[in-house]
Amino acid sequence: MLQLQTIRENKESIITALKKRNLDAEPILSAILDLDEKRRSIQTELDSTLAESNRLSKEIGMLFKSGKAKEANELKEQTAGLKEASKQLGEDLNATSAALQEHLYQIPNIPHKSVPAGNSDEDNEEIFREGDIPVLFENALPHWELAKKYDIIDFELGVKVTGAGFPIYKGKGARLQRALIAYFLDKNTNAGYLEVQPPHMVNEASGYGTGQLPDKEGQMYHVQADDLYLIPTAEVPITNLHRNDIVPQENFPIKYTGYTPCFRREAGSYGAHVRGLNRLHQFDKVELVRIEHPNTSYEALDGMVEHVKNILRELKLPYRVLRLCGGDLGFTSALTFDFEVFSTAQDRWLEISSVSNFETFQANRLKLRFKDENGKSQLAHTLNGSSLALPRVLAGILENYQTKDGIKIPEVLVPYCGFNMID
Repeated sequence: MLQLQTIRENKESIITALKKRNLDAEPILSAILDLDEKRRSIQTELDSTLAESNRLSKEIGMLFKSGKAKEANELKEQTAGLKEASKQLGEDLNATSAALQEHLYQIPNIPHKSVPAGNSDEDNEEIFREGDIPVLFENALPHWELAKKYDIIDFELGVKVTGAGFPIYKGKGARLQRALIAYFLDKNTNAGYLEVQPPHMVNEASGYGTGQLPDKEGQMYHVQADDLYLIPTAEVPITNLHRNDIVPQENFPIKYTGYTPCFRREAGSYGAHVRGLNRLHQFDKVELVRIEHPNTSYEALDGMVEHVKNILRELKLPYRVLRLCGGDLGFTSALTFDFEVFSTAQDRWLEISSVSNFETFQANRLKLRFKDENGKSQLAHTLNGSSLALPRVLAGILENYQTKDGIKIPEVLVPYCGFNMID
């Protein structure tokens, strides 16, 4: 969430920056400033009314002590009117403040200066590519056919138990899934990230804190009876560990990693491009979360990108890195790099990680601060990245490592799996 002071002081530059997102922000920013002016005016009037009411109350007390009951009772009639006025002003203030907050929630983050303009994922900028795309034998299969052939993932059984988008992993498929989780966590903890196991549901305040709420796209599962939300990513509960905190500056950087299942409704997702593991309602993911001093957050972002590169190098999967354009940038992000693995059997790139810097956008919602050298509270920067999302990594392994005799296991995963071939 953008800070009000930032909007007051930089309205025109914010309007220009948000054009990268193909957003005309002038109307809503003007509405925000009008509501802010109204709120401050009401607050001033309320403070004045309360001060006058307090002054008269003291005067009434003095009059009663002096035996001037008539004059005191006359003033009591005035205070009754002031109390009624202050009650109405308080209600107006709350309503105006709520409207202001709702407007602020609708403004996305300001894109970093390096974010290219563009309308969709077709305008994203490829900045890095590594790894040789394997040449498969004739009649090589996509992963959903391989899953069926070797009986390692059962999509139909998942439909029976729950519905589409909830696959059942079986035998060596389940063991490979578990191996990937353990491998990712080991890579992350060896890089200095603290492993945590967060809850898989969060309250409303946590959803607002990281920007998943208000849920404009209807992607979150909501447990209405308890007013809890199933997490779309471990980013939400882990980042909220520091909601309303003032972090000692010497604690930076704060680095977490965690494995969770993730739940997304994926409303409106249909067609061949979402077949098999390409898009699920429940999937596993290992996440990285960092809380940084503003002066070091972009250095930290570069470090996270290199960390994910190293994992993909060890898996020996062909991948590329994209800098997302303004039209494809997530609502809360200032700068995002997407990682994509090439699926040889599908002849397409599959997104397997996003690494993002949110700058102060989430921290402002979270009230996540630190004290600077002068003892003044400042907002921290938050970052997160997938390290990694399992479904498409698994799809890439199954498709790119297939042979006529079975599916080889990447060498780095063999100690975790306990086998080197699915056949």
